[in-house]
Amino acid sequence: MNILDQIDEPEKLKRLTTAELVQLAKEIRAFLVESVSKTGGHFGANLGVVELTLALHRVFHSPEDKIVWDVGHQAYVHKLLTGRKEGFASLRQFGGMAGFPRRDESVHDQFGVGHASTSISAALGMAVARDLQKKDNHVIAVIGDGALTGGMAMEALNHAGHLGTNLLVVLNDNEMSISENVGAVSKYLTKLRSDPTYARAKADLEQILRRLPAIGNRLTNTLERFKDGMRNLVVPGQFFEAFGFRYLGPVDGHDLAGMIHTLEDAKRLKGPVLLHVITQKGKGYASAENAIDKWHAWPTPKGDKQTKSYSQIFAETLRDLAKDDPRIVAVSAAMLPGTGLSAFQSAFPNRCFDVGIAEQHAATFCAGLATQGMRPVFAVYSTFLQRAYDQLIHDVAIQNLPVLFAVDRAGLVGADGETHQGAFDISYARTLPNLTIMMPKDAAELRQMIHTALTLNGPCIVRYPRADTHPLVETSPIEHVPIGKAEIVREGSQVAIFALGPMVAMAETAADALLQAHGISAKVVNLRFVKPLDEALVIECGRHMPIVTVEEASTLGGAGSAILEALAAADVCTPLHRLGLPDEFIPHGGRNELLKSIGLTVDGIVQACLDVVSVQTARQSHMLVED
Repeated sequence: MNILDQIDEPEKLKRLTTAELVQLAKEIRAFLVESVSKTGGHFGANLGVVELTLALHRVFHSPEDKIVWDVGHQAYVHKLLTGRKEGFASLRQFGGMAGFPRRDESVHDQFGVGHASTSISAALGMAVARDLQKKDNHVIAVIGDGALTGGMAMEALNHAGHLGTNLLVVLNDNEMSISENVGAVSKYLTKLRSDPTYARAKADLEQILRRLPAIGNRLTNTLERFKDGMRNLVVPGQFFEAFGFRYLGPVDGHDLAGMIHTLEDAKRLKGPVLLHVITQKGKGYASAENAIDKWHAWPTPKGDKQTKSYSQIFAETLRDLAKDDPRIVAVSAAMLPGTGLSAFQSAFPNRCFDVGIAEQHAATFCAGLATQGMRPVFAVYSTFLQRAYDQLIHDVAIQNLPVLFAVDRAGLVGADGETHQGAFDISYARTLPNLTIMMPKDAAELRQMIHTALTLNGPCIVRYPRADTHPLVETSPIEHVPIGKAEIVREGSQVAIFALGPMVAMAETAADALLQAHGISAKVVNLRFVKPLDEALVIECGRHMPIVTVEEASTLGGAGSAILEALAAADVCTPLHRLGLPDEFIPHGGRNELLKSIGLTVDGIVQACLDVVSVQTARQSHMLVED
């Protein structure tokens, strides 16, 4: 039996020799390659933290000691060491083990995550709670160099240094998040990890300082001040020490014995400590080591070459429009490949900006660009736009600035689960004055909407799903979409189906089934705009037939709610059924499985139509009886 099979809780690591731990690291990498290749999931980051995770669980005592992972896509090794090896067969699958830490999954998962830059804030809260409760456990935040670019991480460092409580921050520096790291912090870390002068100076100085005597209180204090002064002159980490942290490192994150020794030293120190660990993303798997951006997650097989993702269509359209409009500028928050903007960056390197994991800054940066006559486009996942909500209101909408938010992954995204589902963007954005919100039914309409949005004199959201779309004639002309006008794609007289985005195709299929199986004639409307809503068409339909709304977004405050409000304001009463994402967080799983689980299917639409038609028929019969 191999060693990994014997590890079902982290305390057992303390019984292993260093040689056995090294063997265990090899077994973990082999297991991850075999397992993740079958289920998919985050890959490179997990291979990079094998020794670091082993050392953390060897030195500290989870769950009494609190280990908080940032983002969480590097927590697979942690899950293996805390008794969840069998769960990897269902990793990220519907009903299976989550791909991120979850508090309801294990007592060793101290904080649920999925977004970056949260760990230091959460860990500091735990440390303060420990102090107030007069406990003495350790609290450790593990954060990557990419996540450290987030403003929230800097705010937490500032607060932790001010409080001065015992807290260990482990900076896992692998030189890469999903996109290449950018910014001054990244350059500073590069200098720390690459300058041999720093390493030699640190080693020499530490050797000298250890030899200095400690004689008498006054002399001891003087020597300590001298040591600190000399250390600041030549030892790296002044940036972190300015925040009030004691800096240790850089250290080799793949030297298991060295990592254990360093963590033991850090464990004894008082106050905030930052340990700078250098790791290699994809360690131990040659393909991942040589192409860390492509192996952030296990690559998925390419689909039908006749289809393209909505992200690709967006990026190609933006690139084509930018050829004729020098005002167009693309902005990303560390997601250039994911949003398709890498091609735009190649074509227009001076007009494409990756601001790092800093969505708030990205939104206001776009606002600043817009004040000077530029046409900024912020390509951002729906789940990450949540992080810039105040900037969307305060800096963009109030000033009515022409910023285009290209909201990718709108709707269900599948295996990443609750933290990444694009469920709420319509609900939280629809209430904002000056904002236009639209969603295309297919690739051709996405091209038209991007073009149209860039002609507006105010802010706009164009949202689109994580999905492939139908074959596209690339040379088809890009036409203007009339603002606030829906499109009737199928006439009908007994029920109206108002569908948004890709749900239009599903609604058309449902209309066929209604006619063939039940003899019911359904009108299908491609809503296109959530704001401004085509109120005239909504009211006209509501006066003559019941309505079903279909959207891949939260039903609370969504497009269906907008239609309901319009009918109520016009004093039109008709049976209405809203189909969409329910008032709950949608778990991980395949998109089709998730849609089926919430009834957002052709059969679900058919049943909803039958229900409202039945109610309408009953009402009409009741009225006839009264007459």
